[in-house]
Amino acid sequence: MAEKQDQQHPQWSSDRQIANTLLSGEPTDYNLSELARLRMRYNGFPGARDIQSDLDKVLEQWGLTEEALFAKTRQIHQTSQVYQGRNNQREDWS
Repeated sequence: MAEKQDQQHPQWSSDRQIANTLLSGEPTDYNLSELARLRMRYNGFPGARDIQSDLDKVLEQWGLTEEALFAKTRQIHQTSQVYQGRNNQREDWS
């Protein structure tokens, strides 16, 4: 059986910058939302191992589990518009 080769995600370059910002950032509502968005984007993605690893590191630095992160961000999105003024007509989950 042939080995599966890692793929390059089309958003890798911009997501790499976001991951770098998160690594040195604080768990603000915006940063928590970005972390959750990227966790969902790369969940099960066959590649971008560097980003996936760094997202794990951010969770650890901030003392969160993925479940706690998603619970917090659901609460954030229910009470405020984190992406206000950031082209919020465009959904960017893939």
